Amino acid sequence: MDKMLYIAASGAKQDLLATAVRANNLANAQTNGFKAQLEQARAMPAYGAGLPSRVFSMTESPTNNYESGPLITTGRELDVAIQGEGWFSVQTPKGEEAYTRSGSLTMTVDGALQDSKGNLIMGENGPLFLPTPVSNITVGNDGRITARLQGAPENQIDEVGRLKLVNPPIETMKQRTDGLFDLKDGSIAPQDIRVGVGSGMVEGSNVNAVEEMVSMISLQRHYEMQVKLMKKADQMVTSSNTLLRIL
Repeated sequence: MDKMLYIAASGAKQDLLATAVRANNLANAQTNGFKAQLEQARAMPAYGAGLPSRVFSMTESPTNNYESGPLITTGRELDVAIQGEGWFSVQTPKGEEAYTRSGSLTMTVDGALQDSKGNLIMGENGPLFLPTPVSNITVGNDGRITARLQGAPENQIDEVGRLKLVNPPIETMKQRTDGLFDLKDGSIAPQDIRVGVGSGMVEGSNVNAVEEMVSMISLQRHYEMQVKLMKKADQMVTSSNTLLRIL
């Protein structure tokens, strides 16, 4: 009975963890640039004296689904989306460089470019600050930013910066707790001039809401089955104790 109860209890726990992963994906189905988390379960032996026959399940979220999300046309001049593979580089409030696919940018009063979470957008030589005031801002396919400076002729457009676009191998990347990505070894990805962007659009989440809902329903049913097994194990223990008292 001990083995049955142990296996069922560990399975129920992992079902809850897997449900949390799916619920997080579903909650971010409308988050621009979000990459769905993947979960998997595997059997693990329980190590230690007296437990050579114990095996429990363990749920992991080893990686993300790095497929591109849908491109959503907005027509906004500071909305940009990666075309194909690649990432935008940002600087967090802690001064760390990280990477994102979310390209809904804004400009502060002092000319700093930020993403939707307030992280500074990185350029070739650090965080990007545009001269202010500016007008007619355009982001080219190669990440070059042009604009009309104050006092310049109407037909004069100047380059005011360039986005730092990177494309490290996805197997070297990991997701952070804040939703951004960085490299597993803590290094900084170099700029990749082959990465292109499209302006006037953003990349949506690659979460398939229907698939996540179906998975959550399946996990809930599996959890209920594990709970029934735990109750059955308890009933069997009670019956065994009763039989021993009779004997």
